[in-house]
Amino acid sequence: MRIIVLFNMKPGADAGAYEQWAKTTDIPGVRALPSVEDFRVYRTIGLFGTGDAAPYQYVETIDIRGLDPFVADVTSDAVQRVAAEFQAFAENPHFILTEEL
Repeated sequence: MRIIVLFNMKPGADAGAYEQWAKTTDIPGVRALPSVEDFRVYRTIGLFGTGDAAPYQYVETIDIRGLDPFVADVTSDAVQRVAAEFQAFAENPHFILTEEL
């Protein structure tokens, strides 16, 4: 199962600070969770074939081994502290559950 997260930065949030935090804290921390197979964070650079900005500034993909083990992992105190830090940067993130056809 893959979770796709779409989000923009909160007004006034520092994108450089977010990206540094993502590289040093979020990415290694999420990848270390037993329920996670892979975790990637992408900065969007535009809409293909146009000069328009993408509707979201960042996209995350979280490949998980199962929803129940992932929920158990993310409810730990350590992960909740990291999630609170994420919420300081991200405005109304959308966590989309997907399954491959």
